[in-house]
Amino acid sequence: MVTTTIVLSVVFALLAAGSNALGTVLQRRAALTVPASRSLRLGLIRDLLHTPVWFGGMLGVVFAALFQALALATGSLATVQPIFILELPLALVIGGLVFRVGVSRKAWICVACIVGGLALVLFSLAPTGGRDQVPGIWWVPGLAVTGGIGATLVLAGLRRPTGLMRAAFLAAAAAIGNAVTAALVKSAMNILTDQGAVAFFAAWQTYSFAAVGAFSLFLLGVAMQGGPLIGSQPALTLGDATVSFFLGVTLYGEQPRAGFWLVPALLGLSVLLYGIFGLSHTRCLAQCVDRSRDELGGIGEPAAARG
Repeated sequence: MVTTTIVLSVVFALLAAGSNALGTVLQRRAALTVPASRSLRLGLIRDLLHTPVWFGGMLGVVFAALFQALALATGSLATVQPIFILELPLALVIGGLVFRVGVSRKAWICVACIVGGLALVLFSLAPTGGRDQVPGIWWVPGLAVTGGIGATLVLAGLRRPTGLMRAAFLAAAAAIGNAVTAALVKSAMNILTDQGAVAFFAAWQTYSFAAVGAFSLFLLGVAMQGGPLIGSQPALTLGDATVSFFLGVTLYGEQPRAGFWLVPALLGLSVLLYGIFGLSHTRCLAQCVDRSRDELGGIGEPAAARG
């Protein structure tokens, strides 16, 4: 029964990662067709609403959220969220098919490193146990710390000119928001399972994850316009997985394996990092996710993202 539950959570997490990858490809294209934003202007949403491809991206996000909720309802936060790292290679594959972009040998090697490294990390740490619900008072320091760090990253990003650092700061803030959203979704789904729909819609976690998730999605749109892919994608991918892992351990009491298992976990992490940064540098990923701004009527992509 436990094995079946774990398998279900992994399958739902993979489906969520795939849906999110599709949404990322379409939303990135939509974001590059609207006027660039130097601040958190609400007009960005109005511009996107007039872009048909953006609705396709939003549909991918909706299904991703559904699959994520199912994964978190059946699995641990520290296991489910890191699987979202696979969104990066899946975006490469989906973008390559949609935009007919050839995938280089280097890119495939990086994809293999991401998949293999992530599998080794999760197998080595294998978080187990944990509580179904976080005591109410425990949310206060957790939300205060993550909110404070996120706000600092947003302010730092908005003060930077368009470029790598601006994209990295804003994407890291969006990643923290995604991790907090996942933690709140898990709490809300447990309420739905244990207490029913009435308690679910009466719970503060339900409205909190909707608000934090919506703002994180908006923030990610600004980050996408803020600089090259090599700045935003690693920060988003690694940030979400890392913060989610620590929230799972601290808030939900999930227990990863330690001792000898840290050796293969660190090895897997090294391989994973190489794959993420290497893939983010490849030209084919930039073409799959960014495409060319010249094709879309915008400004050319910075050279750092085309290397």
